[in-house]
Amino acid sequence: MRVLLDSSGYSAFMRGHPALKEALAEADTICLSAIVLGELRAGFLRGGKRSRNEAQLARFCDSPRVVVAPVDRDTAERYAVILSALRQAGTPIGTNDLWIASTAMQHGLTVLTTDKDFLNVSQIIVRCFDP
Repeated sequence: MRVLLDSSGYSAFMRGHPALKEALAEADTICLSAIVLGELRAGFLRGGKRSRNEAQLARFCDSPRVVVAPVDRDTAERYAVILSALRQAGTPIGTNDLWIASTAMQHGLTVLTTDKDFLNVSQIIVRCFDP
């Protein structure tokens, strides 16, 4: 299984969330969006454990199963499709979550998250865990 781990999923995993640990152990490929990396690093800047958090993220990203998915023209096309559908349904989500969902759609990835907003995106598969 190929998955995309969002920021909330990464944070829960780092806190030892058992179901997320199991899901990641079963994954063949773990993708992080460049957007997720930005969200995580912004959080590290606000926290008191920046060096430790950066080191943990670096070790996580060094795994041969972890890939960072870029945001490109194809991602932007999917962003437009998802945004239009969410507006029409009256269920908007945050801009960063739109980019993350667009990345998942582009690469056929299942989103692992604790953020229920992703459940509004019909174009992707989501595994939403309790925080």
